[in-house]
Amino acid sequence: MRPITLFTGQWADMPLDSLAAKAKAWGYDGLELACSAAHFDVRRALTERGYVRDRWTLLKDHGLHCYAISNHLSGQAVCDRIDARHRAIVPEHVWGDGDAEGVRRRAAQEMIDTGIVARRFFDAAPAAVKQHLARTGRTVVNGFTGSSIWSRIYSFPPNLPGEIDAGYADFGARWRPILNAFAKVDVSFALEVHPAEIAFDIASARRALAAVKGHRHFGFNYDPSHFGYQGVDYLAFLREFGARVFHMHVKDVWWSPVPTEAGTFGGHTEFGAPGRNWDFRTPGRGRIRFEDIVRVLNQIGYMGPLSVEWEDSLMDREHGAAEAATFVRKLDFPPAGQAFDAAFSRKAKRTLRR
Repeated sequence: MRPITLFTGQWADMPLDSLAAKAKAWGYDGLELACSAAHFDVRRALTERGYVRDRWTLLKDHGLHCYAISNHLSGQAVCDRIDARHRAIVPEHVWGDGDAEGVRRRAAQEMIDTGIVARRFFDAAPAAVKQHLARTGRTVVNGFTGSSIWSRIYSFPPNLPGEIDAGYADFGARWRPILNAFAKVDVSFALEVHPAEIAFDIASARRALAAVKGHRHFGFNYDPSHFGYQGVDYLAFLREFGARVFHMHVKDVWWSPVPTEAGTFGGHTEFGAPGRNWDFRTPGRGRIRFEDIVRVLNQIGYMGPLSVEWEDSLMDREHGAAEAATFVRKLDFPPAGQAFDAAFSRKAKRTLRR
């Protein structure tokens, strides 16, 4: 069975020791550590002797493992058109003087450093974690890439000739060196396909993969909640990119079956506001068909974690995280070892030989 983990990104206000204790009580096997000062500090992991060992000791003390780390926020700044909003999400040393190109360069270096410390971290992992990673065939850092062309998503005024192509070329030029650095330490990057990223549906994921020339250390962190409300076939994504699905977030989303006052683009309303067309929900309480997803995961041979990314504006988060662990534990099942009617076929063959 696949390990069930909790992504710590939505819990950055809580000390890791406190979150680990709660996650164990809720029924999780481990944590997907978000790169932040509170949970997994890239700079400290890079420079402080013993930091990586101490992270594992903390997890072990709570009976938890870790199978992937994530650096969404610094990754976002690699390709974005930088503005004042980014200062709130990137480390101070990445922001620096705020010069846009400087921020992008420092964010790229932060991602390279994330690959280096991921290698150190998982080289120090307990034997059970190493065995699991060996079965999956990769060590993974999840994250975002940012996009210089997201603001061109609705083409009016009409996009200039070649403008979208240039955006993908920019992404490829900025991320191939990062991916090459990941390759040197045998770590893979999994882009969470998501609005505001260079890949946000099936068509754009194809273009992103082509832009990095099919780099073997580039794949996807699959989160069906970002497809459902867009009207994207989230099962088709798994079937097309199965070999590139390096990690999975379990997150649900509800979308309205009838017209609403704030549509797919959100109407500049906040999550949870009345009249929205869609909202993220605790797993099992939205419209994503998770059983269908598990069946396709079995078909494509995905054995990585099922990592709950809990987001539900109208539910207490501790109640929701506990409920999600129970839901996912019940949801998962191993693939069939043989066809269900194989025994009948063998009996028929024996009968014919008599």
